[in-house]
Amino acid sequence: MYIVCLDMEGVLTPEIWIAFSEASGIPELRRTTRDEPDYDKLMRWRIGILKEHGLGLKEIQDVIATVDPLPGAKEFLDELRATTQAVILSDTFTQFAQPLMRKLGWPSLFCNELVVAPNGEVTDFRLRCKQTKLSTVRAFQSVGYETIAAGDSFNDLAMIQASKSGFLFRAPDAIKAQYPEIPSCEEYDDLLRLIKGAMV
Repeated sequence: MYIVCLDMEGVLTPEIWIAFSEASGIPELRRTTRDEPDYDKLMRWRIGILKEHGLGLKEIQDVIATVDPLPGAKEFLDELRATTQAVILSDTFTQFAQPLMRKLGWPSLFCNELVVAPNGEVTDFRLRCKQTKLSTVRAFQSVGYETIAAGDSFNDLAMIQASKSGFLFRAPDAIKAQYPEIPSCEEYDDLLRLIKGAMV
């Protein structure tokens, strides 16, 4: 039995923090897990920037409401889910993801949660567990699933490498060059073909 584990941002949706960076005019917030492998460090840095600029959850959610999935993402996900079980494993947060999940047809999502003060200030974040994507893949494997994983960032590498098959999708050239052994593609049709081929 197979289950496909997909990253969300950069694979199915635009990067939320990049969209917010552009909307808020704060270029520092463009930094993502494509640039910083240490997620804890990245998030604490982001929270510091939000505090410095007096921005909170509402401002981020207002931007997310204007964001659509990447072109072709819903059709890809619909076809994939008609073939096999699929889940999204993301380091995003429940407070961010709901509008995007609605636009993607409510796929299963495993993600994290922000800690938000009554005034809307983002004060901290809670991860579901350590190494969230790798831990979830291993949990699926422990109950009899073969996992196939795809992502685009440093924080996807562990789940890709731990899976029966794994792929980079629209990853930066630096990551593709560093991990040439991981098959890579740029188009949803190619990713679907690679996933289906891995299930043979």
